Amino acid sequence: MTRRTTALPTGLAALALCLALAGCGGQDDDDAATDPASSQSPSETPSETPSQPEEQETEMPGNDGAGGAAQDAAIADLAQRLGVAPEEVTVTSSEAVTWRDGSLGCSEPGMMYTQALVEGTRIVLESGGTSYEYHAGGNRAPFLCEKPTQ
Repeated sequence: MTRRTTALPTGLAALALCLALAGCGGQDDDDAATDPASSQSPSETPSETPSQPEEQETEMPGNDGAGGAAQDAAIADLAQRLGVAPEEVTVTSSEAVTWRDGSLGCSEPGMMYTQALVEGTRIVLESGGTSYEYHAGGNRAPFLCEKPTQ
């Protein structure tokens, strides 16, 4: 009994597909001639100015810089909880942090959290002589963290 293999036609089909796909990603010579950016040598390409890292650290998700939407949300939440005017709540500190996991520095016993670093913000507010800590990060809005773990 003779056994036939189909590896050769299948292999040729795979090779033909690879060649066809490889031809799709390149830029035509005509396009390169009309594209001024592609005709410049690396030394002619304008260099970009590096961003200021200290500004990047202060503008993390949940903290949009001057005042910050996260701070405003935290102040509004605390004022509502305490039954006071937002003007009676002051920001003691606000800092960009990298949380160790999805608990955002406020883990609770028995809960499971994603095990990944999360960029976020820690906001400490004060009202009536008492401090309150709010945490934010990822897509989560600032929330009151009554027992911070980080």
